[in-house]
Amino acid sequence: MAIKKTLTGAVPSVLDGKVVFWNLTMKYEEGTEGEADYYTNDKTVNINAVDKDPDGKDINNFTPKAEADWTKKELEDLCPTTKWDEIFASQYDSVITNPPKEPVPDNSYVIPS
Repeated sequence: MAIKKTLTGAVPSVLDGKVVFWNLTMKYEEGTEGEADYYTNDKTVNINAVDKDPDGKDINNFTPKAEADWTKKELEDLCPTTKWDEIFASQYDSVITNPPKEPVPDNSYVIPS
């Protein structure tokens, strides 16, 4: 079954009428809800329009513009989905496909005499 990704949260921070910071949340889902193969996880990222690299140079992540000028696709494109896809696949594998085996207590064990 395919992974379903849904942008569920987008909180802008505005300066002088333009968004300069986004807090974005995307919900990841795989499997059938209510079934043993279902797993969901939320991913969140905070993105400044401009960050600084270790040398102090500007890194432009997006061009500030008014809230109303943003499209859903532009917001989704800001999310690091390639990284999130890898993380979610690993989580799904470790929780659903290949969960760790848990030891089972044997309450009928008799202490040797």
